[in-house]
Amino acid sequence: MKNNVWIYIAVMGAVSFLIRVLPMTLIRKPIKSRFVRSFLYYVPYVTLAVMTFPAVLDATQSPIAGGAALAVGMIVAWFGFDLFKTALSCCAIVLILELFIK
Repeated sequence: MKNNVWIYIAVMGAVSFLIRVLPMTLIRKPIKSRFVRSFLYYVPYVTLAVMTFPAVLDATQSPIAGGAALAVGMIVAWFGFDLFKTALSCCAIVLILELFIK
């Protein structure tokens, strides 16, 4: 078991190193393709959304309350409210729904 840990750490280090080094060595010219540039621009946002979405639904006792809070948060943010008001409205929806859904 102890030897396997060092192998896992070495593989993770190699993968992390290659992910960072290969693009620098293989792509030396500026990227001119509009599609590739827009794809690379949105990768961090999509990654954050993919990691956050399941946590939003699982953070409450019922997934219905989490989904409702997500929907309300998206609507409130769409209308231009700041982060505090958006979070407050999401928390209020979860509180109300958790009191009534049992």
